[in-house]
Amino acid sequence: MSTKKDRTRQGKKMGKGSRRCIRCGTHQAIIRSYNLYMCRRCFRETAVKLGFRKYQ
Repeated sequence: MSTKKDRTRQGKKMGKGSRRCIRCGTHQAIIRSYNLYMCRRCFRETAVKLGFRKYQ
């Protein structure tokens, strides 16, 4: 039988838990479009530097 401790050492291979924000490390609200792999909060902080513009 596998315990939680054993599973965390292996790492996840698929699903939400396998993807992390490259900037802050959170698993929530990841933007995968254009292979960004950033959470939406980090994306909003760095979008202008990445070349994204806001249209109204």
